[in-house]
Formats: sequence, C-alpha cells, structure tokens
Amino acid sequence: NNLRESLNCNTKYFRDKIQNLGFSIKTGVHPIVPVMLGDAKLAKNFASDMLQHGIYVVGFSYPVVPMDQARIRVQISAAHTREQIEQAVALFVKVGRQLGVVE
Repeated sequence: NNLRESLNCNTKYFRDKIQNLGFSIKTGVHPIVPVMLGDAKLAKNFASDMLQHGIYVVGFSYPVVPMDQARIRVQISAAHTREQIEQAVALFVKVGRQLGVVE
C-alpha cells in the first residue's frame, strides 16, 4: 500500500511539474507519462540527449504510435526519490529548450 501511495504521489508530482513547464502530455493518472513531441526525429534526439545526461527515456514514433504523434515515454516508479524526479524535470527543461520544445 505504501508503494502504491508513493507511486501515485510521484506520478502526480511529475505530471504536474512537466505540464506546468509547458510540455504537452497525454492526460491520465498512470505512471507511464507520454510527453508529446509530434516529430519522430525530435523524439529520437530528445531521448538521446536525455540519455547523455543520465536519464533513460524512450522515444516512440510511427508505426509504434500514430503518425505525427511521436513522444517520449517516461515511466515513473515508486522507487524514484523526489530529488531524482526533480533532476529529470530539470533535464527535460534543459533539453526541451535546446531542441526548441519549450521556452
């Protein structure tokens, strides 16, 4: 039960932070958070840049997802600390700015 509570808190925290920073995400409460980018090359580059900074996220594009709905898939865990989530959010902003996804 504590793990479920931790997962729900972590998921809500990440979803709220990433959305408030200007990223587009699919609505929901589940811990798999699709950060919508639209462009397949952008999603690939975004995931690659995040990995270079030590954050593993996966870019998905057509035919795995519908055309023009490329995304980064983030999977939140109950084991993530608040500090780890903050680090991931900060890197999303850094990479997002570098690639022109957010201001």
